[in-house]
Amino acid sequence: MNINQKPGLFTAVAALTLVSGIVNLFWGFIASATALGTIVGVVCLPITILPTILGVFEIIYAAKLLSSQPEPVQPSQTIAVFEIMTFMIGNLFSMVVGVLALIFYNDVTVRDYFARLNGAAATPAPPSAPAAPEPAVEPEAPPSLETPAAPEAPQAPSKPKRIRKVAGE
Repeated sequence: MNINQKPGLFTAVAALTLVSGIVNLFWGFIASATALGTIVGVVCLPITILPTILGVFEIIYAAKLLSSQPEPVQPSQTIAVFEIMTFMIGNLFSMVVGVLALIFYNDVTVRDYFARLNGAAATPAPPSAPAAPEPAVEPEAPPSLETPAAPEAPQAPSKPKRIRKVAGE
């Protein structure tokens, strides 16, 4: 398979991520506009902006995947997990896209395509001459099971010990 020929599941992940990014952008804008209508919503505004930020990252990632010039890019489980977490704000479509992305990333053809894509981006090493075969190394002999020799008895000191005399003898 040519590196320019993308597997169908790879293209599906890219297209679903792009659509999910667009949905998350609109979802975040609508949630933020709704939140601005109430006092409590103003306090919750940082939470409503999160889908918008995720949408921007999804669109950038999908653009890299869909580009006609293949770029070295890894499968983004992080984006897929954040897509799954969007169910907490009521976005079920992005949750389904995140689950499908994780499933498609584990497909053999998609993993192989990512590996080729990232391998092609690296500079290939120049071919080297084959190395001379190394001589076979014989395994070490196991330690012998002989009983160890008895330790030698300590030698008597060359000088005899001096005995102290007790005073008054």
